[in-house]
Amino acid sequence: MAETTFESTPDLLLDHDRVEQGDLQTEELLVNMGPQHPSTHGVLRIVLRTDGEMVLEAEPHIGYLHRCAEKIGESVQPYQYIPYTDRMDYIAGMNNNQAFAIAIERLCGVEVPERAKRIRVIMAELNRIASHLVALGTYGLDMGAFTPFTWCFREREMILDLFEAACGARLTYSYITVGGVHDDLPDGWVERCEEFLDFFEPKIVDYNNLLSFNHIFVKRTATVGVITAEDALAFGLTGAALRATGVRWDLRKVTPYDGYEDYDFDIPIGQDGGIDGVPRGVVTGDCWSRYYVRILEMTQSVRIMRQALKRLEEGPIEAKKVKGIKLPADEVYVEIENPRGQLGFYVQGDGSAIPARVKARGPSFCNLAITSHTCRDILLADVPAIIGSLDVVLGEVDR
Repeated sequence: MAETTFESTPDLLLDHDRVEQGDLQTEELLVNMGPQHPSTHGVLRIVLRTDGEMVLEAEPHIGYLHRCAEKIGESVQPYQYIPYTDRMDYIAGMNNNQAFAIAIERLCGVEVPERAKRIRVIMAELNRIASHLVALGTYGLDMGAFTPFTWCFREREMILDLFEAACGARLTYSYITVGGVHDDLPDGWVERCEEFLDFFEPKIVDYNNLLSFNHIFVKRTATVGVITAEDALAFGLTGAALRATGVRWDLRKVTPYDGYEDYDFDIPIGQDGGIDGVPRGVVTGDCWSRYYVRILEMTQSVRIMRQALKRLEEGPIEAKKVKGIKLPADEVYVEIENPRGQLGFYVQGDGSAIPARVKARGPSFCNLAITSHTCRDILLADVPAIIGSLDVVLGEVDR
């Protein structure tokens, strides 16, 4: 792993080069955090302008994982592009599959069978939980807590076992496809999923006792990296990063897809400390709020999945004749609620079987844009707290 490097700051970049107070002299430095740094959660480079322990400015540098994902979408048929969507946000492959599949279905007027919609919702919510478990576990590591990481990954492995039983893969699934899902659920899968939910739901209480309400963790994250609702909307933040500011916005409620309008669930939002068990000192929109919204969202995902499993009826799992389908000379833009926020796909057809244009709107890319605004006049140790609370995945940032 590359070491963090320090460079003397060129005179032209400084507002003031040296501050003299008696015999004391301070000099600003440019600190390269990354691109191989354990607290950047991927190949992200952040150039920090520091004065001692204070960070005066932070500028993210991206592109280390760019691989022409959108251009590839203009070279293959839609069903062939599904595996590439897995590689964008590789922590939430099911949700990425779902977003692109829905975009093609709406462009071509494909009707998805009811059973396939139920399975999609189950898989999307399972992947939401698995994604949040990665976010919570690694965030605990960033803040110096190792045990939550092992607990979160233990439960995530159980979810990956369920994914492997359904589609044979544990990370890049290509399971939700145009017209439905690739394979039906194997015998006994529903019972295994219900057993997991019964096991997992009480564990959320354990996460809270171990980390969420831990005094040291609260002190490290409360009032740190505060983002107002106005700034969140101005920078295009979505997902937990937006809802933590108090904005109750979730596409599963606002513009339902795949039958989400049939499910009863709530949209968690951030709020000030001292309300509903939130520790005192917490401020709406801070790092702790972004973390805790994901905790609450896992509870809601369990709630949605229990409803979907009860309503899962026999029937076809895929619409007929979707491979090789011609894309009409039209365009469509579809957004869904990815674990990190709003994931959108723009697809333009020209009458052939291959899209003329494919464009992705990634939530991590937009959420990362607020880094420079938030990481000003803060302590150096608060940078990992802020970056980790945004929960970015660089495969989707760079594409």
